[in-house]
Amino acid sequence: MEAVLDTYAQPYDASRPVICFDETSYQLLDHVREPWPPVPGIPARVDHEDKRCGTVNFFVAFEP
Repeated sequence: MEAVLDTYAQPYDASRPVICFDETSYQLLDHVREPWPPVPGIPARVDHEDKRCGTVNFFVAFEP
């Protein structure tokens, strides 16, 4: 881990840029029943039951 942190601490060099890469996975969910919007005196109501719509992977590459 120290080697990675040392790489980030080096001064910027345009000929050898440091590229960071990260990924994460999310489960896609949808409502089975539409939530009820809030009305004066009553908070919004959302059912706890969800419909699974698969998963998605997010990938990002950036130069700090």
